Amino acid sequence: MQTIIHNATIINEGRKFVSDIFLRDGIIERIDPSISVKHKTDEIAGDGLHLMPGAIDDQVHFREPGLTHKATIATESAAAVAGGITSFMEMPNTVPNTLTQKLLEEKYQLAEKQSWANYSFFMGAGNNNMEELLKTNPENVCGVKVFMGSSTGNMLVDNPVTLEQIFSKIPMLIATHCEDEQTIRHNLEKYKAEFGAHLQAKHHPLIRSEEACYLSSSHAVNLAKKHNTRLHILHISTAKETELFDNSKPLAEKRITAEACIHHLWFTDEDYSAKGNFIKWNPAVKTKNDRDTILNAVLNNKIDVIATDHAPHTLEEKQKPYIEAPSGGPLVQHALPAMLELYHQGKISLEQIAEKMCHAPAVCFRIKNRGYIREGYAADVVLFNLHSPWKVEKNNLLYKCGWSPFEGTTFSSQILHTFINGIHVYNNGKLQHQGKGQRLNFHIH
Repeated sequence: MQTIIHNATIINEGRKFVSDIFLRDGIIERIDPSISVKHKTDEIAGDGLHLMPGAIDDQVHFREPGLTHKATIATESAAAVAGGITSFMEMPNTVPNTLTQKLLEEKYQLAEKQSWANYSFFMGAGNNNMEELLKTNPENVCGVKVFMGSSTGNMLVDNPVTLEQIFSKIPMLIATHCEDEQTIRHNLEKYKAEFGAHLQAKHHPLIRSEEACYLSSSHAVNLAKKHNTRLHILHISTAKETELFDNSKPLAEKRITAEACIHHLWFTDEDYSAKGNFIKWNPAVKTKNDRDTILNAVLNNKIDVIATDHAPHTLEEKQKPYIEAPSGGPLVQHALPAMLELYHQGKISLEQIAEKMCHAPAVCFRIKNRGYIREGYAADVVLFNLHSPWKVEKNNLLYKCGWSPFEGTTFSSQILHTFINGIHVYNNGKLQHQGKGQRLNFHIH
């Protein structure tokens, strides 16, 4: 279990430098311009290649248990590894919903047996499980998830008393899905009356509107300020919401943080005509101004983390009429290549990509010994070629659902090698050594 990567351009903590890196027994043992060892060691030539910490995705839906016709922990974590994501945090709207400590631990047991990547699972909040929420261990669970808007899985928490209790009593990070349910229902009835059977995916951002997002996000921020809650708002989709967040403090000192997702940084409402339900997400992909303002908020540190909200459904489900088709799509295999494409377009630097996809999730969630290229840290690293074009096609997808909103897209950069805890799990397009992921651990203070 030892590997030397020679002469790679390392992107880490705002720096870019050429060095060797020595991985042994699961950790980064040495970072030095010239490393050689006497014992037998795997060696990789990193000349012309870039090396980053493995990405940490703080929002995925891997559908197990209960929805394994869509995806499994094994299939989706394999896709994540192929995309340079070495750790993930998975959501509680599986079947049954993860509303008890027993069900939460059962998910960890599943991941221990089959996850390619490192893992954590959110404890789910409901309207009636406060006692279970308070049992959650902040040392080995990433956070509590609150759906302040209904989405796949029907876990809506809409009782005002319950929300006050959650925000006032839960000592650990609370992650929220924010869309105002009453506004959405009003809009849905309005557009149903107007368009009837002709309702289409292009109407999705009108139904799940800017107003619906802002009403809910601002409510969450107000609750967090009232109770000094550690709040993390997921998948910001509107320009208006970015006004809710502050960049006057370092991330480690913030009590309220936010996340942007790949699809809200890439697609706009102009893409519905070609992509239809394949870019139907909750919250909805909205305007070009929304997309560009969200990216700007990422760059100026009002938004702290870039993630995927990877949420696969079967091709058959997504091909149903708009009103019946579920929201969500697969993204983990293409998240880092998509962000590297934005680098090629001059929209973001490599250092900023590493900050938002690797360092910031580790700081935001207080993850122990991951998210950085540092001696003594876990050997979770990804090596990629910035200039190796490839096209997203069905035959190179690893998602169980077998489709991607990026099909037909040519990316300029290709992931070549992924190491999880020092194990070479992805090697030049091939997966190897399944089941090397570990449970994430967290600092309490």
